[in-house]
This record gives sequence, structure tokens and C-alpha cells, in this order.
Amino acid sequence: MMQLARAQGATEYLVLLAVVLIVALVSVALLGFFPGMASDAQITQSQTYWRSASPVAITEWGALAWGGSGNSYPYLRLRNNGQYPIRITGIIGSDGVKATSFWANSHAGCSPATVGTYLFNDYYYMAPGEEKYVGWSAIGGLACDYEITAYAGVGTSGMNIGTPSPACQNSTTAPGTLQFSSFGFEYIEYVENQQITKREIGKPVVIKCSPASP
Repeated sequence: MMQLARAQGATEYLVLLAVVLIVALVSVALLGFFPGMASDAQITQSQTYWRSASPVAITEWGALAWGGSGNSYPYLRLRNNGQYPIRITGIIGSDGVKATSFWANSHAGCSPATVGTYLFNDYYYMAPGEEKYVGWSAIGGLACDYEITAYAGVGTSGMNIGTPSPACQNSTTAPGTLQFSSFGFEYIEYVENQQITKREIGKPVVIKCSPASP
């Protein structure tokens, strides 16, 4: 009888331990601690914050890994939510790396339309309420290529916005997420004939990556 009670107690202990472990694993997953994963709540919170940010808001975004390079290409649709005109001069990743330029491919009707590297300063003047985007047309639905990259390793290009953690995966089934612990912009604000250089650093950016092309 004593042995039966001990066996039953051991079984109940193992069952209870299994339940605790399952709850712990689910909690960790929801917090996004697994590499390449983020909860829907994290993504939604990030989107909600950046859509209402001011003056530079991100109204839509996406991301895609390319080949075996380890690089991720984000797509960011930007909006001037402020009351004054602005000119974006840089995009800043979480490790302080700043992209000041972008790569343009040649497409009819795009500006710039010639292949080459261009400064944000020359093309991203935005009136209040105006939207512009930067991104790779391969992400889908983009008419023009205005490319910047997010390096999985250390990058030195002026088109690099730093090292995300994690980065998009080159996968058709598990592309993961692109995450920056902080994100921001440098810009010039035009107030009553004065040009004021400013910096906007906001909350984390968490982007669900698109599947890589097979």
C-alpha cells in the first residue's frame, strides 16, 4: 500500500512538472525569446506605435532575405505625421548604424530612374501628410526599387541600417522576423523659414518577413 501511494505521488509530480514546463515554454515563446520568432502581440504593438509616431511614421512595412548573403531587405512606407515639412536624411538601426543613401534600379516612371546610389537628403522631402517608401520591389507590390539593407553581420555601406536581431531567414517555409531593439530617423524640419536638424528614436521595430523566393 505504501509503495502504491509513493508511485501515485511520483506520477502526479511528473504530470505537474510537465504542465509547468509547457506553460514556461509557451510564455517564453510569447515573449519572443526564441531566435527568429516574435509573437503576434509584439508585431501588433510595434505597428501600432510606428503608425502613430510623429513626425516620421511607418504606415506599412515588410522584409525579405536575399540569397545566402545573410542580408535582409526591409520595405518601409513613411508618412510625415507632423505639421511641418521635413526632409529625411538618415535611417538609424538599433546599433546606431545609419543609412544615409539608397540604391535605385532603373524603372520607367520612378524617380530616380537611373541605376545608382542616391542620398535620402535629395529625394525624401515630405510635406505634412505625404507618404514615400524605401524598399526592394521583390518584396511585392512595389513599382520602384529604393533599396536599403540590414546586415546579419557587420556592414559598412551607407545603405546599411545596422544589425537586426534576429534577421530574416532565407527560407520559403520559416522566414522568421526582422527585429530592431530601437529604430529612428534623422531629418530636417522646416519651421517658418528655419531649418532645424532633429533626430527621432522610437520603440522596437518587429517585422514579419516574407518567404524567400524558391
